[in-house]
Amino acid sequence: MQLKDVAGQEIPPKFARTSKYLTHPVFNTNHSETGMMRYLRNLADKDLALDRTMIPLGSCTMKLNAVTEMEAVTWPEFSSLHPFAPVDQSVGSRKLISQLSEWLIAITGYDAVSLQPNAGSQGEFAGLLAIRNFHDSRGDQARKICLIPSSAHGTNAASAVMAGMKVVVVECDENGNVSVDDLKQKISEHGSVLAALMITYPSTHGVFETAVSEICALVHDAGGQVYVDGANLNALVGVAQPGKFGADVSHLNLHKTFAIPHGGGGPGVGPVICRSHLAPFLPNHPMDSLAGPATGPGAISAAPYGSASILAISWAYIRLLGGEGLTHSTRTAILSANYIAARLQDSYPVLYTGTNGRVAHECILDIRGLTKDSGVTVDDIAKRLMDYGFHAPTMSFPVAGTLMIEPTESEDMAEIHRFIDAMISIRAEIQEILDGAITHEASALAHAPHTALSVVSSQWDREYSREKGGYPVALDGLVPGESIGSRMKYWPPVARIDGAHGDRNLICACPPISEFA
Repeated sequence: MQLKDVAGQEIPPKFARTSKYLTHPVFNTNHSETGMMRYLRNLADKDLALDRTMIPLGSCTMKLNAVTEMEAVTWPEFSSLHPFAPVDQSVGSRKLISQLSEWLIAITGYDAVSLQPNAGSQGEFAGLLAIRNFHDSRGDQARKICLIPSSAHGTNAASAVMAGMKVVVVECDENGNVSVDDLKQKISEHGSVLAALMITYPSTHGVFETAVSEICALVHDAGGQVYVDGANLNALVGVAQPGKFGADVSHLNLHKTFAIPHGGGGPGVGPVICRSHLAPFLPNHPMDSLAGPATGPGAISAAPYGSASILAISWAYIRLLGGEGLTHSTRTAILSANYIAARLQDSYPVLYTGTNGRVAHECILDIRGLTKDSGVTVDDIAKRLMDYGFHAPTMSFPVAGTLMIEPTESEDMAEIHRFIDAMISIRAEIQEILDGAITHEASALAHAPHTALSVVSSQWDREYSREKGGYPVALDGLVPGESIGSRMKYWPPVARIDGAHGDRNLICACPPISEFA
């Protein structure tokens, strides 16, 4: 049948839309490519993104998404392929999926993987579901206790509950590591019904736990399984393999470790990857018999291979770097984090360190003492960093009143030094408050960030200069005093808002319920 032979049908009047739609001017103002181009550029100018600055968000791995890796996403052979396309019409994509799966298995030391989960949280759920079904297959239905350290990601507990388990918290020691003594105590209490332990390695506190193999062995001896959260895999690739040091299953974040862009809602890819005894319980799909084992629990996401159209990004990332390049990337990420920690430790205490006083691929700066003495909060520092042209680190996670910094391997020494200099300069501003030269309430920190309008306003009545507010550092070029190569000043589009007030006083822009009556 040809399309030209199909007669179109008119929409019945009862289904015709009568209400207005897309009425906001943003939808009907720009009628030319020139106008749309400038509108999009205006939006970009308001953003503080990776094309302007490093994004040192701890636990997020905001690395470069290289153009070469991204190019295939624009190809219709990937972007226009229906997720349920027949096997004979998706040979190329399936080959890419197969190769990527083999590479991920080789990198992690596991035996089987499913690329179906669309997010790390879905990968967690799939991994815990595999553990649940593994125990059930052996007649161990009573095993429902999941041990989770107090430092864990919030989704860990939620995934465990969704998989039908009960969460028992394991305490951490003063160094941020899982307390082996408390773990032993919890195992002695729940050993006969222990299903799993969920840990993150390196830990959410940003350190390599030296007892990780011992921890895995203790859980296995009690009949449980070990789930290692792969959120921090960027510190392991080419250096250590979870599948070899005692883990049974993990999820990976291709949108962190393997260069798929993330933020703003996705899309993401959170593969679940495991050892052979859990492989029969990985996700499958009723619409594609090749998308998982016949013994699987069913679909975790709607499509057989999840967000398959963006897998080409991670394929290209691994293919371009190769084994040696991946290992070098990991070492660079760890080295950069340790360099930042070492340079800043005299200005801000580093909360947790591991052996030899080192961190993993991220470090946590403890601001609580400075807050107590000066009134300066993590919010003040985060907002002030915008005046210096930086995106803020992660605030108050996993410990309230701290900043978690993860530079990734993407940042060169010039950018790392620029960030260090900014943090040291901010510490000097805090010292002015401590010395009584200015109050916290009157300081640039309390008023940050500074918009261009606030700096040029005729109503400037602050106790510090306009220059200090808007231009805390000179913007020199490649040669001091020249403009060639100089960084353009970033002006935040809005000044400080009262976030707490907004959280407590939500304003809904939705139409009233009466309009739907």
